[in-house]
Amino acid sequence: MVGFSKQARRLARQRALQTLFQWEFQPAQRLAIPFAFEGQSCTEDERQYAERLVDGVLSHKSELDTIIGRYARGWTVERMPVVDRNILRCAIYELLWVPDVPAKVTINEAIELAKRFADEEAKRFINGVLDRILQEEPRLERKRFELVHEPRSRVVS
Repeated sequence: MVGFSKQARRLARQRALQTLFQWEFQPAQRLAIPFAFEGQSCTEDERQYAERLVDGVLSHKSELDTIIGRYARGWTVERMPVVDRNILRCAIYELLWVPDVPAKVTINEAIELAKRFADEEAKRFINGVLDRILQEEPRLERKRFELVHEPRSRVVS
């Protein structure tokens, strides 16, 4: 993943979110990434990273939903708006399985997705859930350490 531009990853996250949103309404059908790119130009980097996110989220959906349920106080995954839960799924997947993206970047990008595709309340909710996960999830100890000890000049998205 190193070498992907900030813009390529941002667009890939948007495409992944759009694909996962569509998948929610056709769950029996594993949607192909090209579906999310129809009529739009994209780079190979965008397509590859979007595929990685979609495949990762769908492969780990049960585990991701368990994590969301554990940290989204007062909410069940099923009650969440489709956009919100898929932003969370993508971000948690990235936190747990994409080691070269700093936690700070993952959370900031999730908030940007919420700003674009959800409302102000969702933005705060997503930020709060991801912050709790980052602070409390045992598997994220390394990312917590990197967040505290990361040089200010190093930011990859």
